[in-house]
Amino acid sequence: MAAPSTHQWFKSSYSGGSGTECVECALVDDGILVRDSKGEAGPLIALGDAAWRAFLRDVLDRGHETH
Repeated sequence: MAAPSTHQWFKSSYSGGSGTECVECALVDDGILVRDSKGEAGPLIALGDAAWRAFLRDVLDRGHETH
């Protein structure tokens, strides 16, 4: 069994309560970690600050395209 994470993980306020289709994030010194909330011991993605900001900008831009 993998050791428990020492990071403080959080979910989006838009996350549903059903436990499906959700990611969790954790802030680290040089960026952010992202993982599937259903697979806490599974793989994660590490993003630097610039990559995370670019990702959020793209998500927000795409959200505005649908409204």
